[in-house]
Amino acid sequence: MSDPKNLTSNGLSYKQAGVDIDAGNALVEAIKPAVRSTRRSGADGEIGGFGGLFDLKAAGFTDPVLVAANDGVGTKLKIAIDTGNHGTIGQDLVAMCVNDIIVQGAEPLFFLDYFATGKLDVAQGTAIVTGIADGCRLAGCALIGGETAEMPGMYHGNDYDLAGFAVGAAERGTLLPRADIAAGDTLVAIASSGVHSNGYSLVRKIVEVSGLAWDADAPFAPGTALSEALLTPTRIYVKPLLAALKAGLAIKALAHITGGGFIDNIPRVLPDHLAAHVNLPAITVPKVFGWLSRTGGIVEHEMLRTFNCGVGMLVAVAPEDAQALVDQLNAAGEIASIVGNLTERSGEPVTFEGSLAL
Repeated sequence: MSDPKNLTSNGLSYKQAGVDIDAGNALVEAIKPAVRSTRRSGADGEIGGFGGLFDLKAAGFTDPVLVAANDGVGTKLKIAIDTGNHGTIGQDLVAMCVNDIIVQGAEPLFFLDYFATGKLDVAQGTAIVTGIADGCRLAGCALIGGETAEMPGMYHGNDYDLAGFAVGAAERGTLLPRADIAAGDTLVAIASSGVHSNGYSLVRKIVEVSGLAWDADAPFAPGTALSEALLTPTRIYVKPLLAALKAGLAIKALAHITGGGFIDNIPRVLPDHLAAHVNLPAITVPKVFGWLSRTGGIVEHEMLRTFNCGVGMLVAVAPEDAQALVDQLNAAGEIASIVGNLTERSGEPVTFEGSLAL
């Protein structure tokens, strides 16, 4: 009869199958300081348990409605993987979730991540989770847990994938869009930081067509490597918009301009009888979009239904509060401007005037 004490020396181990439990434990220890840095009222536990806890009462809510969102980063990940630059992709992950929560008029409270890879690299994983913690601090939400899955045979080489899950809350009766949204309300655009995290399958195709290497100078940002410029993280709008909502400004609706661009995202927050009229020349378009359009031969309509084209968030606000909102957002470090208004719908839910400055 074999000795049970010798089974590990004579048989296979989990590590030989490609899963390193010790590396997983080392990653948990390495990321604990970053996770602690995201603590906020309602969340003060340590990671490593079977579930994360959040106390809504401690966070100051009386009669809350919970709002949840989940998302990924898309093929922007491939640029991070191909270049070994993993430091900001975590902020993208958080941004894609928390920006969707603030659109509902809710405050993001906590975040969980899912990180899947073929072979766990502790340094890479630490960089990714540190970026997630950076995003959580920008959003004011706590990173209360997550999952690291090492799956050899499922992911190959340096490939990995990320998913994020965020939960927020709003007091009952304060959710957006408001019932009094109406024709004549003003549209205020808040600038994006660049391409954000949508349309990267097309971006990568355009880079391929251009013949440029990732370490080449970005044609639209001289002195910056193309990969670094295209990895500019998604802007997080939570804190300035929460401040505007708490200031009592008559914000009627918010639209996060993500995949689908203007054409698909704006109608998601409009009732059937209203349309958005957007003055395209009023939008300051970052140079990256002009380069993408010219290099890929992309027509304006395709740009408007694929990319944010310089607008990360669109706000519908009562006209009497529009300038005050612009002033408050600009004072908070955002770049905001009036770009249109709501009208009675007689055809398409989004109409445009003029052309983008591509």
